[in-house]
Amino acid sequence: MSTTTTHSPTTPSEPKSLWRNVNFLILLSGQGISLTGTQITQVTLPLLLLSLTNSPAVAGLITAIGSLSLLLFCLPAGALVDRWNRKKVMLICDALSTLGLVSLALALLLNHLTLVHVAIVAFFNESLGIFFSLAATAAMPAVIAKKQIPQALSINETVTSTAGTVGPTLGPLLFSLGRAVPYLADALSTALSVMSLLFIRAQFQEERSGQPPGALWHDIREGMLWLWQHKLIRFLALTTFGLMAPCSGYLLIIAVMAREVHASEAALGLILGSGGIGSIIGALLAGPLYRRFGLTRMIVGSVWIWALSWLLFAFAHDPIMLGVANAGGFVIVPIYMVQQLSVRTALTPDHLRGRINAVFRLIAFGSQPIGLAINGLLLQYVGPYYTVAILFVPQIILAIGILFKIKFLRQMETMINA
Repeated sequence: MSTTTTHSPTTPSEPKSLWRNVNFLILLSGQGISLTGTQITQVTLPLLLLSLTNSPAVAGLITAIGSLSLLLFCLPAGALVDRWNRKKVMLICDALSTLGLVSLALALLLNHLTLVHVAIVAFFNESLGIFFSLAATAAMPAVIAKKQIPQALSINETVTSTAGTVGPTLGPLLFSLGRAVPYLADALSTALSVMSLLFIRAQFQEERSGQPPGALWHDIREGMLWLWQHKLIRFLALTTFGLMAPCSGYLLIIAVMAREVHASEAALGLILGSGGIGSIIGALLAGPLYRRFGLTRMIVGSVWIWALSWLLFAFAHDPIMLGVANAGGFVIVPIYMVQQLSVRTALTPDHLRGRINAVFRLIAFGSQPIGLAINGLLLQYVGPYYTVAILFVPQIILAIGILFKIKFLRQMETMINA
């Protein structure tokens, strides 16, 4: 007697589970480690600058110098990662970032650190980060099936949020052990990221036809025009700008608030780590909420909750309330980000993905240098609580304005679901 077993072959409509996709898991784990190190540096850099200068205004200015790279390199970086081998871009960026972090740590250990050195490392690491993150975002769909994009982005956001919990919690603790320790830890994380990328066999882009020499500006212009003519993605870019611009200096605000409420280094680590906990909760809720409420209600609701949760900082007069405010504010961030990134990734052709992500990022985050400098000046001259109140005004204006776009969002949602 014989039995016949029927096997169901994997088809494009039945992609392999993300949890069995080795390339996706390696990419995810490597970036999780690297992001943890990046978070450690991001939360300790304001602490280092405040310890060197004792001036929020100077700290804000130097941090703003680092973020100027976004304005200078974002558009050409997007065009270049659509031309170049994305995996090689990521490898080179992580390797150079490791060297920059080691130089910062050595200068601290030898007691030869200058503000110019900090500004240079911050600028170049931000610049490398732009190339790396644009390549990584564009590469993600190449290792998964298109229908898995929302799930993959939700998982990726959970990993990012976890890094946002672990990194900020460890940062101040490592800083208390020695000012060079956080940057050595970040250097180790980027080195591990390089090693993980070497194990990924998948190509990070589709086959490209040869590009004519001297056509870089043409590529950039093509990406700019495509985004601006796509009504929904243009709307999401402008909305993200309105949300991010007032909050660009939140780390500096929290650091100054923590000083005012006499929080220890350990307490500051827990306060910053609480934002990651809130972010993890938001990342886990993003997918189910989107399936339950749809694009329109999610975008409108996210903008309102984002604005109102900012006011929690106005009531943070002790370390516990500061941690609660940070956690509460961060719940909504991944919920909003997953929605807009899922829509953008699904609607953007592969050959344009780097450029569209670059243009989107420039619109959404291009205000950071000015925002950081303004945040530093406000903290210096009016204090953290008045700073929070002033920065709430543009957020609530945006929340009111988005109510007039509900009809447009419903039309776009109908087109996407058709």
